[in-house]
Amino acid sequence: QVQLVESGGGLVQAGGSLRLSCAASSRTFNVYNMAWFRQAPGKERQFVARISGTGILTSYAESVQGRFTISRGNAQNTVYLQMNSLKPEDTAVYYCAAGFIYSTASNYDYWGQGTQVTVSS
Repeated sequence: QVQLVESGGGLVQAGGSLRLSCAASSRTFNVYNMAWFRQAPGKERQFVARISGTGILTSYAESVQGRFTISRGNAQNTVYLQMNSLKPEDTAVYYCAAGFIYSTASNYDYWGQGTQVTVSS
């Protein structure tokens, strides 16, 4: 069982930046592929970014490509999402996920509780 705890959300003006963190309770953190998803009110959960266990592979949703960066510190059991040039449409609850499959679908094994990101115009 892996517990994931997100932090770093908040309220920011359009054009601003936030960095989300996700701490994992696992002694074998580097075996897990990690991802960030988000869900806006009234919308389905959508893929944002993913990173492989070694950190070598990353990919992003087209809507955040060039603005968001996913990274991980395996020694710290933490994955990060640096979000720059934020837009009001980035407003959502952001979820961290861990799994054995490197996927853009929601078929990850473990999920955090989510952290709210609100971007004002």
